[in-house]
This record gives sequence, structure tokens and C-alpha cells, in this order.
Amino acid sequence: MWAEVPSQNTLARSLLYTPVRMNVLFVCLGNICRSPLAEAAMRRLYWERGINGVVESAGTAAWHAGEPADSRSIVVAQESGINLTAHRARQVCADDFQRFDVIYAMDQENEIELRAMANHASRHKIRRLRIAAQDVTGSDVPDPYSGDLDDFRRVLHIVTTCCQRVAGETQP
Repeated sequence: MWAEVPSQNTLARSLLYTPVRMNVLFVCLGNICRSPLAEAAMRRLYWERGINGVVESAGTAAWHAGEPADSRSIVVAQESGINLTAHRARQVCADDFQRFDVIYAMDQENEIELRAMANHASRHKIRRLRIAAQDVTGSDVPDPYSGDLDDFRRVLHIVTTCCQRVAGETQP
């Protein structure tokens, strides 16, 4: 008996539908406003699109380590059907530069800080989210910390739109 050899078309199709694994980290300053919202938006996209991988967020500073997301982030996330209540802030660590395939900074200051923290071999993983998403309306995700709920809603809209654009990078 002999085994049937798959055709080239069958092999090509199976390669096209092989799940991609893309581990993504979102980074802002304190990990309580912007990056948790971006993490939640990307997790939702991964679930909806069947993308495999780890999605997390962290801050370049440790000010809020162990604290929940800002209450305004929690509220605007809930308005969109996202639960952020389990989020706990953490600081970026050296291991993150090995664990994650892409590290999205929310703004230029955090991008600079990340590049200073990363070894030379990992710096290519660091990108500014809005630039990577080719968002022509701005290059930084604004920090809503000193603002009101509408500022947080704007940030959620920005990061959701950007995540939808960059999530295509994770698909075959």
C-alpha cells in the first residue's frame, strides 16, 4: 500500500491556514490608561480573528505596579464590552524583549525609553503604535490621565483602530 501524496495546492492551502503566533506587548508610562486599553482591543481582535499569541501591556515606569487600570479606562472599556477589572499594572522587564515579537510604544517618550532598555538585537521589535498603523492623524497616542471620560473614549477609539490595522501583520 502507498500513502496518497498531497498536491501542491493542498500543501499551499494548509500553509495559508496554519495559525500564526504573534506575541505583542503594548507600552505606555504607567500601564493604567493607554496600554491596557490597547491590550484589551488587540485581545478582542485576536479572539475574533482566531489569531494565536500572547498579548500583554506594561509601563516604562513602576509608579502603578500592582494597581488596577485607571477607573476611567475600566469604564470606557466596559462601554465597549471589554472587562479590564482583572488588569494589574506592571513595569517592562528585560525578559519582555525576548518574549514578545513586537513591542508597541504609545508615544515617542516611551519609545525612546524602550530603546534605551533593549539590547541591540531587540531594538527592531520596538515600534510606535500609530506610526506602525500608518495613522496619518498623529504619531502618538495621547495620554488621557489628566483628562475626562471623553479623552479615554478617544484613546480607546485610536488604539482600536490602530490594532485593527496592525493585526493584519500577524496574519498569514
